[in-house]
Amino acid sequence: MATASKEHAASKIAVLGAGKMGGILLQAFLKEKLYTPDQIVATVAHESRARFLSSQWGVEVGTDNLAAVERADLILLGVKPFQIPDLIARIHPALTPRKTIVSIAASVTTHAIEEAIREAAGMEIPVIRAMPNTPSQVGAGMTALCRGRFASDEQMQRAARIFETVGRAVTVDEKLMDAVTGLSASGPAFIYIILESLAEAGVKVGLPRDVATLLAAQTAFGSAKMVLETGYHPALLKDAVTTPAGCTIDGILELEEGGLRVTLIKAVMRAAQRAKELAAG
Repeated sequence: MATASKEHAASKIAVLGAGKMGGILLQAFLKEKLYTPDQIVATVAHESRARFLSSQWGVEVGTDNLAAVERADLILLGVKPFQIPDLIARIHPALTPRKTIVSIAASVTTHAIEEAIREAAGMEIPVIRAMPNTPSQVGAGMTALCRGRFASDEQMQRAARIFETVGRAVTVDEKLMDAVTGLSASGPAFIYIILESLAEAGVKVGLPRDVATLLAAQTAFGSAKMVLETGYHPALLKDAVTTPAGCTIDGILELEEGGLRVTLIKAVMRAAQRAKELAAG
């Protein structure tokens, strides 16, 4: 039988909204043995979907959010941002200051959740906000965490451990969460466009499409791994590839002339601005 990690052995987690990201995290908890199946309870909107997922994952999945919260000490909010106020209103009778809420709802601030809880239940509860990204599905995710007013260091460490099951985690001030959204949450889409373009270029110069895609994807993977594992600045690593009067410098000149650098910077800035607009309602 799977054994939960020592720090989570006496706890139970409720995943409210086991959709795309909630489901990814839940399966990672099981794979990494962070929680055992009997320590997890999840919810979805429809009974038929609940039965299917319960059978697939081997954990209890239902449609009653209040019942799930009553039995857990850590509550992961995986619902859509606009659903948060109604969800808090429904689960507040089961909330206590000894429970911790971790929200992955994009652009919903810890303050907004704390206020919703205060208005509904008249209490102060630890709230932690997290912004994971979709590469979490393959264990290569990046999650940024920020704390609400009542979250302790220990609770933040526990939350970080949860998201480290699907990649890496970093703690930031909440004022930076919109920037995180623009960079690491939206970033995979930007990278996919770059990969698609590199693969198309490979086809243009004569490579079979599957080979071109493999070359582009593994090159991007290896390049990212070099940055993470060496700690060197990307510019230094770029210079190591760029030999005098070689092929690479000609390609770089084309990138600079095409404005790739400025375009990517603007893409992140625009995505971050949109996240700020969504947060403001």
